[in-house]
Amino acid sequence: MRSARKTLRRPEDFFAAGLVPRERRAGIAAVAARYALALTADVADLIDPADPHDPIARQFVPDAAELDRRPEEAADPIGEDAHSPVAGIVHRYPDRVLLKPLQVCAVYCRFCFRREVVGPGRALSPGKLAAALDYIRAHPEIWEVILTGGDPLVLSARRLAGVAAELAAIEHVKILRVHTRVPIAAPARVTPALLRALKASGKAVYVAVHVNHSRELSRDARRACARFVDAGIPLLSQTVLLRGVNDDARVLGSLMRALVECRIKPYYLHQCDLAPGTAHWRTGIARGQSLLRALRGRYSGLCQPTYVLDIPGGHGKSPIGPQYLRGDAGCGYQIEDFKGQRHSYRKS
Repeated sequence: MRSARKTLRRPEDFFAAGLVPRERRAGIAAVAARYALALTADVADLIDPADPHDPIARQFVPDAAELDRRPEEAADPIGEDAHSPVAGIVHRYPDRVLLKPLQVCAVYCRFCFRREVVGPGRALSPGKLAAALDYIRAHPEIWEVILTGGDPLVLSARRLAGVAAELAAIEHVKILRVHTRVPIAAPARVTPALLRALKASGKAVYVAVHVNHSRELSRDARRACARFVDAGIPLLSQTVLLRGVNDDARVLGSLMRALVECRIKPYYLHQCDLAPGTAHWRTGIARGQSLLRALRGRYSGLCQPTYVLDIPGGHGKSPIGPQYLRGDAGCGYQIEDFKGQRHSYRKS
């Protein structure tokens, strides 16, 4: 399917594109009244409207199930607000902070853990951005700044270069990491000017690309990713474990291989957070652990992400992958191989 070359932002746009049947009009309108909608033409083109289980549609096309909130779900599911000393900053870990210059995205993932705060027109004022940068200047323990949001690559190259120039002057900041969907959602935005803006920081720059299914890596997306790597900016991936999208070993393995082929190192596989209205995407942790077991040994070590849970309440991420080692140093260990067989290991 080739969609109109515009971003779909209203329920009517989704109906006109054939992505939502009109009998679901009332439910979709209710979702749109609560949460932001945006689906770029690049992503809409990947959807097969004839497939009721299309994994791309499941991520981006609104569904009335998003209004079903569970008791365990929270507007701030990972506790960022408690660690936000000034607007635009989240400081949960000793040596790094999130800097969120805006809360706008090129596309809005329906399962987003920040879905209560992202949306059009939400950006830091110049004064609040200056205060956020002042916070970074005042804390010499901050070694890494992670640009996120929203999606920082929605910023113009000029505005991005301005932020990068401010960070360039902060000596104790050595690493700039950018979290983005733009290479997938709007690959044409990855221009030489944008790449120059990122490198203007003078820091070691890393870009973490959010990808959940191998079909998201279209020809244009692959080219956009290659522009980063060819410019000397390493790429990492972030993937959310989603029921009906990638909760299958073959599908997940194909994604990880596709990422490595694009010179993107698989980094995190996230357990889906307890954001409002997202229960229909979440799998159990045991399911995630079994998927990681299925990847181990059957796919290259380059294809192994770290499975993590962002602990509710602001306590940070912890790895929750499968365990292969049993025993203790006094009695020796039993180590399990990728075929499920156990072997003794005793330190001499």
